[in-house]
Parts: sequence; structure tokens; C-alpha cells
Amino acid sequence: MSVSPLLQDLESALRCLPGVGPRSAARMALHLLERDRDRGLNLAKTLHQALVEIEYCEYCRNLTEIQPCRICQDESRDQNLLCVVSSPSDLLAIEQSGLFRGRYHCLAGLLSPLEGLGPQEIGLSALLERVQRDKPDECLVALASTVEGEATTHQIVMGLGDSVCVTRLAQGVPVGGELDHLDISTLSQALASRTQVQR
Repeated sequence: MSVSPLLQDLESALRCLPGVGPRSAARMALHLLERDRDRGLNLAKTLHQALVEIEYCEYCRNLTEIQPCRICQDESRDQNLLCVVSSPSDLLAIEQSGLFRGRYHCLAGLLSPLEGLGPQEIGLSALLERVQRDKPDECLVALASTVEGEATTHQIVMGLGDSVCVTRLAQGVPVGGELDHLDISTLSQALASRTQVQR
């Protein structure tokens, strides 16, 4: 059975998306061609425009189509609070909470020698320069609680020294979490980070 080469190209192109395998890509391609061509054309147009126009913010490395990004331009945000995240997706997660009103700095990932990601590759020097220049009162390190995240946090703390108050997100037992379902690492972190109960 001969399949259209262009259909095969479309399926192959869709497989570049995370979590999309051959069968999912085939279903998506057929859906767009058989039932939703107008939305498919709109998707193609929007995707092309985003890939051409969106770049990294010159200050915080968030993804944006204007320079600087809207967050950096917002003067109502707290200039003295800088939140360090590993990527724009983490920035988006924090923004969606609606609970943080400071500024951000996105790294280009986390330290990972096995993947060839050292301090230079993830942009640690740009973060240190920004803290020296902007002199925030607090630097909140909001990185993953993984080996790579811990190594990156340690490097940031050592690099900043006493120049700024460095804080991090609370870690430990999640809301609704059962103690007997926690791994030993999470439980030990929760015990080490325990706080006094407010009366």
C-alpha cells in the first residue's frame, strides 16, 4: 500500500512534539486533513509567526515578542525581589499561581556535566551580573529538587555570597500527601525543613 509522501512528511513533522509517537502523529495528521483544515491552516500560520517573532527577553530570558518582555516592563512589580527559574515554562507556572509579584531571571537549564551543561552554558554569569547591577533585596531560587537543581542552587549561593539574601521554595510533604506514600528523600527534606506551628 502506497501512502502519500506529503502525509508521511506531516506525520514525521508532528513527531517532533514531546510525547507524540508515530500513532499519535498519524491520528493528528488525519484529523487535520479530514476534519479540521481551517484550524490546521491557522495552526500553521500561528506556529510560523511564533517561531519567527518570539525570542528571549534581553533582561530575564523569558520568551517574548517585544523587548523587554511585559513582566520586565511592568513597573508595579517588586523590583527588590528576583526569582531564578530554570526555564520560561517554570516562570509560566509561577505566574499562573498569581502569588508572585517580583521579577524573574530564567537560566538556560540546570547544571548537568553529563549533558555538557556547565555554568557558562546555563548562563550563571549573566545572573550574577544582573544581581550585582540591580541589587535586589532577595533572590528566590525556584529550581527543581533534583541532583541537578541542588547543584545549580549551590553554585548560585556560592556565586552570590553575602551580596543578597538568598531564599528558596519550601520543600517537603505536599498538601494532601500521606506520609507512608512519600519517598525517603522527600520525607528527610520535610523533617530538615520543619517550621514552627503558628498559634
